[in-house]
Amino acid sequence: MKMKTTVIAALMASSLLISLGTTAFSAEKVASLRGTHDITAKSKKPSKKKLILEEGGFERSYKLQPPLIPHKVSKYRITIKNNGCLKCHDKKHHKREHAPMVGRSHFLTRDGKKLDHVSSRRWFCTQCHAPQLNARPLVKNEFEGWSPCKREECYR
Repeated sequence: MKMKTTVIAALMASSLLISLGTTAFSAEKVASLRGTHDITAKSKKPSKKKLILEEGGFERSYKLQPPLIPHKVSKYRITIKNNGCLKCHDKKHHKREHAPMVGRSHFLTRDGKKLDHVSSRRWFCTQCHAPQLNARPLVKNEFEGWSPCKREECYR
């Protein structure tokens, strides 16, 4: 009987501690990129940002970075059957359109087999490639990108 009373008392004490801890934890404010805006309230519609158009494209920030999109793409449609990007960037049209051709890696299956068309793994361009907007960064960023240089300069 004494053992049963001790176990019940221990369970009640631990339940009390857990409930007090939960109450204290739930009273904390959650930090958000919205600042002090209540995260359960509706957010304000973001202001429209101007698209950055860059003749000749953007420099890459690191090796193997997917190229950034230097033009408008808002009216391009990419579906399972149609890809608006390929009207200019595929093998057949890129020279006529003065546009860079889709990268060779986009014509490979996951097993490395070469295809004569863009692989389904690379079909949805905007999963990796993105247009650039003139917008203030959400968080402080001190990232310094990669820049190509001559070997001698890189190792001094």
